[in-house]
Amino acid sequence: MLKSIHHFQESLEKRKEEGTLRRLQSRSEGIDFYSNDYLGFARSKELQNILLKKINDNPDLLSGSTGSRLISGNSNVVITTESFIAKKHRVSSALLFPSGYHANLALFSTLPNRHDTIIVDEQIHRSVHDACKISNAKKIKFKHNDLNDLENVLKKQDRHCYIAIESLYSMEGDFAPIQKISEMARHYNADLLLDEAHAFGVFGHGLIEKYNLQDQITASVITYGKALGAHGAAILCNDTVKSYLINFASPFIYTTSAQDFQWMSIKAGYEFLESNLEAAEKLQHNIKTFREQGLNSPSSEKSPIQAIVIPHNQKLGLLQKILSNEGFATYAIYSPTVKEGTERLRICLHSFNTEKEIIRLTGIIKEFN
Repeated sequence: MLKSIHHFQESLEKRKEEGTLRRLQSRSEGIDFYSNDYLGFARSKELQNILLKKINDNPDLLSGSTGSRLISGNSNVVITTESFIAKKHRVSSALLFPSGYHANLALFSTLPNRHDTIIVDEQIHRSVHDACKISNAKKIKFKHNDLNDLENVLKKQDRHCYIAIESLYSMEGDFAPIQKISEMARHYNADLLLDEAHAFGVFGHGLIEKYNLQDQITASVITYGKALGAHGAAILCNDTVKSYLINFASPFIYTTSAQDFQWMSIKAGYEFLESNLEAAEKLQHNIKTFREQGLNSPSSEKSPIQAIVIPHNQKLGLLQKILSNEGFATYAIYSPTVKEGTERLRICLHSFNTEKEIIRLTGIIKEFN
């Protein structure tokens, strides 16, 4: 016990010396350029009032679910919401989870087995890496968005493969070539699993729907804690995959279901999204304004995530402090979270940011560089 504590303390001290020690802090009061609230729904008084009315009409929504969905936690609210989601995304089935992490953990730890290979983009979310460990499948990384590297990996496999990608990556702020990857997956008889966490809401119901790829994706994950301003996630799939997950996915089987309020707020969020399409249009206008300021960024021109690479942790920390002193809340990503030399400021743009705020923010960054 004492030896373990000593080891923990040494590891924490090392991070402190490197300037990478994580700490819990209160939410920043600055101008928001760091949250995932891309459409401003989490701060929307109109949406809050809609949810409040639903609670007033049915206070039972706030009660605990009382158990796993396989025991006492499978309410009419969650069943109705899953059916609603599946219809909206034009798929056979949807299976809800308390968070995107839980959904990815269930998906990637259950579908692949020790006889399979999971081929992941090197920038895939940490939840996928954690799930791969549980699956006991062989995991191979391919270079970020590199179709040639992906095909070279596929050619060498003598086992069934699952390909894991995101439609929009949260570190680089760029899109995956999902149409070409889906064609490649079909050619090599591989299953394609796709995370739409950062694309949903920003681009309607996601890029799978935009490109009409529902029949070419084995399963996808939609999360609701970002553009929808709610919480939770859904795995979109066919009936067989849903039944398989219900029967074999430990993160689904062995956890208490969320409150009905969470499922209700997701359904209400979809309805609010469809009646507030101008929020996504305003967001794209703000992204264009940001890009017009001429900052060098590896991110895609229509992405709400704009990465500004500031090599070296200390230099990056100084810029974030300067921005904070000017009233801007931003998020710095240090190594080893990203590769050394690619440390970055992760700018998240929103529908509610003003042109004046964007120009001032980018001006400070340009002066610093």
